[in-house]
Amino acid sequence: MNNNQTIEKLKQMRLGAMAQLHLQHVKDNRLDDTTADEYLALLTDHEWEYRQNRKIDRFIRQAAFKQKASIAEVSYESTRNLDKNMFTRLGTLDFITRKENIIVTGASGVGKSYLVQALGHQACLMGYKTIYTNTSRLLKKFKLSKVDGTYLKELNKLVKTDLLILDDFGLQAFDNHTRETLMDIIDDRYNKTSTIVSSQIPVSHWYEIIGEGTIADAILDRIVNSSHRLDLKGESLRKGVLKGE
Repeated sequence: MNNNQTIEKLKQMRLGAMAQLHLQHVKDNRLDDTTADEYLALLTDHEWEYRQNRKIDRFIRQAAFKQKASIAEVSYESTRNLDKNMFTRLGTLDFITRKENIIVTGASGVGKSYLVQALGHQACLMGYKTIYTNTSRLLKKFKLSKVDGTYLKELNKLVKTDLLILDDFGLQAFDNHTRETLMDIIDDRYNKTSTIVSSQIPVSHWYEIIGEGTIADAILDRIVNSSHRLDLKGESLRKGVLKGE
């Protein structure tokens, strides 16, 4: 067997991790330590794990989180009004499987962004395509896409995203363009994928913020009725160690 040729062929087939591990075994003279079946399984598992880790890293980069957040680091102090059992269940990501949504509300600084990004990060680890974005920034992007003709392409990108996280929802008033765009986004994703919405504004005020009764009714019907609700309380976490927004 010509090991150099084998390694080169593995690289040409884009099996770089497998090639690297095989090269290491050749250098260490460990090829006789396992059976052929065991060695093939070893190389295959190594390549698979390498690709999975690359996929997760790519998903995390593409999600564009603004901070590193982890479910394990979430605080459940009683003053936050965050039920640990409920959030732990959400952390299993069953809501994505069921195509359900999550709404997180609360005053500025209570940790809404951290919670939604922790769920988003967990989604990436579990192999779900995720996008995290400021709501007004996303709507501005779509407004420009109508000008350059990429609107439908951008919508299709969101449909293919397993989890869309809309942070800071409702901080800017909706006009006809942003209202219709939001309707397109929510309608395309309805019963197909999951969306998390974070807002300082109570859900009871969203109707007035969106405006245009018919569209507001349609949007809220698709978001609210299939959502888990978290309403955070307490003082701003920015006063202490920052584990919040």
